Amino acid sequence: MPSPTQRALAKVPAGLRPFLVRHRRLVKFLMVGSLCFALTTVLDFTLKFTVLERKPVAALTVATVVGTAVSYVLNRQWSFRAAGRRREAVLFVLVSVVAIVVNDLPLIASRYLLELREPQVTALTQEVADFLSGMVVGTFVAMLFRFWAMQRWVFTRTAEPAAAPAEQPQWTP
Repeated sequence: MPSPTQRALAKVPAGLRPFLVRHRRLVKFLMVGSLCFALTTVLDFTLKFTVLERKPVAALTVATVVGTAVSYVLNRQWSFRAAGRRREAVLFVLVSVVAIVVNDLPLIASRYLLELREPQVTALTQEVADFLSGMVVGTFVAMLFRFWAMQRWVFTRTAEPAAAPAEQPQWTP
């Protein structure tokens, strides 16, 4: 019986399958990232409109920390299939701290340098600017940094077998 990943891959146009198989680590990383983006967005808005009402950067930071913790577990177990090491966890935390700062910088710039906040702008403009700067731009730049840094320093020993040169690599769930 095919795995859920194999069933999903069967629904993808045949011309796209080799690309997805060849870049399966990136595809898995993006899938984990999409789930964590949704989680972070929900947490950010929940915190921002409840307990951290006047602290949008703190709300984004807390939401990003939670999303990052979920991301670590999913990336370690699925995207990179890494063997557990203490060094890996320490490096993940260091990379994540830098990524959280990178994620917060566009929101800080939007709110405090460009002054896209009440009373200078409407509440709607402020919220749209917060979402675009913190959740879209910040997350995108932090994602690029994380993928590069995770591959380079954190998940250097993975459990994925290398495909033989003559073989077409198979999708592994």
